[in-house]
Amino acid sequence: MSAALLNDYFYLQLETRDHEEKFITSGVTWQAYESLLTSLGNSSSYRVAYLLETLEIMSPSRSHELDKKAIARLLEIYLEEQRISFWGLGSTTLKSKNKQAGKEPDECYCIGIDKDIPDLAIELIYTSGSVDTLEIYRRLGVKEVWFWQNKKLIIYCLENDSYQVQTNSQLLPNLDLNLMAQYVTINDPLEAITGWRKQITSNTKR
Repeated sequence: MSAALLNDYFYLQLETRDHEEKFITSGVTWQAYESLLTSLGNSSSYRVAYLLETLEIMSPSRSHELDKKAIARLLEIYLEEQRISFWGLGSTTLKSKNKQAGKEPDECYCIGIDKDIPDLAIELIYTSGSVDTLEIYRRLGVKEVWFWQNKKLIIYCLENDSYQVQTNSQLLPNLDLNLMAQYVTINDPLEAITGWRKQITSNTKR
């Protein structure tokens, strides 16, 4: 599919609504993928993923974005309180032409030192059917991927060039992810932030 046809078809198929919209097509060249990224510019309305000529464009829902922000806030509070250096890259496009893979994560972070490829990517799953997200991140070399699904965090760590499910983060082994997930589900952001910070400081003093 050419870049021009892809752009026209995409805008006919997707509209921004309060629920998630997902558009997937195959036979997309790398050139067409990069052209679409250029046409979208810095738009925060869409997430684009690419793997071996398969393209996915997702328009996140309001609930998706609220939970994304909540996870990012709580994680950054933890990193700040623990004095762990981090670089939050948000939905920066990660891509490799040689690997034929590209992705705009919901959130991503470099931990310890700044790098071209982040150590951690965070994805929120609200609808089924998509390109192989883990395969994209494996090709890009992201060490750890967190999926938020059904109000739980599922952790995948890259070991020997494949992802393994883990109960804890290897990047942040002292972070209680089950406890953090409980604060993500609190509707009032200020209540969640205040309670989470108290939890972290009280655990640090023990």
